[in-house]
Amino acid sequence: MSERSRDLPRRSCHAVPGSNEKFIAKAPSLPADMFFLDLEDAVAPSEKEAARVKVVGAVREHDWGDAVLCVRVNAWDTKWTYGDVIEVVGQAGPRLDEIMLPKVQSAAQVVAMDLLLTQVEINCGLPAGHIGIEVQIETAQGLIHVEEICAASRRVETVILGPVDFSASMGMPSLSGGLLIPEYPGDYFHYAFMKILMAGRANGLQVIDGPYVKVRDPDGFREYARRTQILGFDGKWSLHPDQIAILNELFSPTQEQFERAWDILDAYREATEGERKGAVMLDDEMIDEASRKVAVTVVARAERAGMIRPPL
Repeated sequence: MSERSRDLPRRSCHAVPGSNEKFIAKAPSLPADMFFLDLEDAVAPSEKEAARVKVVGAVREHDWGDAVLCVRVNAWDTKWTYGDVIEVVGQAGPRLDEIMLPKVQSAAQVVAMDLLLTQVEINCGLPAGHIGIEVQIETAQGLIHVEEICAASRRVETVILGPVDFSASMGMPSLSGGLLIPEYPGDYFHYAFMKILMAGRANGLQVIDGPYVKVRDPDGFREYARRTQILGFDGKWSLHPDQIAILNELFSPTQEQFERAWDILDAYREATEGERKGAVMLDDEMIDEASRKVAVTVVARAERAGMIRPPL
């Protein structure tokens, strides 16, 4: 499953509170690329252990189609982490793709999760490496160590920015962490975005932006999501079903971009293999090896989203 999910699209990553049976029942009918059933911040401390039972039932009993299916466990600085992993993976491991580990501070925490997952897989008869890991960067210490975190285990598939907790960690005065601040002359999260993006890409990971907390502000959500889409992120969290369609559209290449990328690949292949040139003009644009690399990325992203090249 880890290998199955590693390259699947994550344009829309929908959060589902693990203690809310109504939301759990509705989730499989939504068109999100990825779902994570949350045992952490969306669940009250008194409901943590009861939520595990609901999450196990949801993973086993609902039809999630081909979507990436993940469970966010509690962070290592709580008393629930090992129980979350043992109960959820132990009882619902065959369909589960990933465990999301929040508030990752160091590579050692990822290694610890890898070792625990290995033991659970052995005891449950699951293939080694069956469960992938999503790492969530939500603190100053986590951002400082993000390169080592992303390289800590072959299980790691995705790195995520958690903007609200990160704002708290940094002592930012805004009460709506992650939202735009008109008074600030620029994007106050740009450094965090780029540092996480570079660490993820250097290790072959997908890179995801976290939540936008104003769930009834579609225009603001689109504007905010476009910032990381332009930088090259693969997707973003949705907290409300209405946000999913916006993400699926925004993080997919247009048909025009898809076909243009194929034109670049065709022209470059003809130039290098047929004419033995390193660069060639396509319309009024010079294309070369760098152009080919960008086009490959666009084609891969489009095909991952289900787009098909029209017959020539």
